[in-house]
Amino acid sequence: MADIAELMQIHLMGVFGERDGARRRERIAEFYAPDLVMHDPEGAITGVEALDAKAQELLDQAPDFVFSPAGPVEVVHDLGHLPWSFGPAGAPPVVRGRDIALVRDGRIAVAYTILLAE
Repeated sequence: MADIAELMQIHLMGVFGERDGARRRERIAEFYAPDLVMHDPEGAITGVEALDAKAQELLDQAPDFVFSPAGPVEVVHDLGHLPWSFGPAGAPPVVRGRDIALVRDGRIAVAYTILLAE
């Protein structure tokens, strides 16, 4: 079972940063609660299929962009927090944000994405 710090890295790099749909769906099935709820500035989604579709849509909109952790994962009890950046590989980031996740039974159950103002 992955610890919360590993789950946060998987969420960022193994799901939202993963362009191979089959690998992304394997990670989602293993590391997320089936009834996951995810909130971001655009609204909320529910379920692992919606998470996969959300990640694919984002990657399709920015084909040359990559995610990078922008600091360490912080953990408090069942909550993980990871700052990140997103932009063209080798260039300054276009977007910065933070992912926050509530973990239950070793799986991400609720996730939040917060975009940071530059």
